[in-house]
Amino acid sequence: MGELLRGWRQRRGLSQMDLALRAEVSTRHVSFLETGRSQPSREMLLHLAEELDVPLRDRNGLLVAAGFAPVFSERPLDDPALAATREAVELVLAGHEPYPAIAVDRHWTLVTANRAVGVLLADVAPQMLQPPVNVLRLSLHPNGLAPRIENLRQWRDHVLTRLHRQVDASADATLAALLEELKGYPVPEAAPDAKARDFAGVVVPLRVRTSLGRLSLFSTTTVFGTPVDITLAELAIESFFPAEPTRRRRCGGRHGAGPPGHLSGVSALTASGQRSFHARSLSSQTWRSSASFSAAHFTSGASCRAE
Repeated sequence: MGELLRGWRQRRGLSQMDLALRAEVSTRHVSFLETGRSQPSREMLLHLAEELDVPLRDRNGLLVAAGFAPVFSERPLDDPALAATREAVELVLAGHEPYPAIAVDRHWTLVTANRAVGVLLADVAPQMLQPPVNVLRLSLHPNGLAPRIENLRQWRDHVLTRLHRQVDASADATLAALLEELKGYPVPEAAPDAKARDFAGVVVPLRVRTSLGRLSLFSTTTVFGTPVDITLAELAIESFFPAEPTRRRRCGGRHGAGPPGHLSGVSALTASGQRSFHARSLSSQTWRSSASFSAAHFTSGASCRAE
């Protein structure tokens, strides 16, 4: 336990005194805990983990290492106890149409998405859409979105930097392996777009060619504010918005989302609309996807076109 505690403290860039001041304990006590000369109570260990912003999954690991039972549950999203939060995710995704939005887990594995994501996936190779789908791999792989991303070098740098920070913060072996994999993908030559808007380092846009024209999007991340379940703590919603006023989308028709509890998947659309891919359903009844959306359904239900 002491080595784990020391690792998290060092990962956060804190000295023993820094942690002691934050936790309102003595530096000597922190030292004794890290060297094994003292054993913490469960409450003290959770208190230190809170000050170190240790993920809930790893807080359980600290507790087990110290001889305590885990306190944070990990339920599947189709568990009845998560019905309210599952509905909240579905409402956020559906309400964001006609713009794309996705829900991912801690390893950037796609959990579900709204129908507007279909337009981004239209020309993606079928093997890239076989579950489980990692959205970072999908965006940078030569058989994924990469060939249609106009600012690929800029987007690649953004993705790798963000992932590197996550690895540093979490020491997650799966994320570290993903980072090394993505680094190995072909590096595009710099090709600055003279017409692109200068965002002055505020946001990095995703500029991608689609059947609806060039879309320029930036994303925001939404997480649950006070989760005590590991599944919810590791769930994030990435919502995409138009990035350039000069290329603002005109969106028409109804949003077309079903009522809460029925958002079950996302289609990867070809020009013919015959191929479809489904993320895992958030439905409380099943994880199987129960609906697909054709290209015609997408364009009539939640569509955008570049002006």
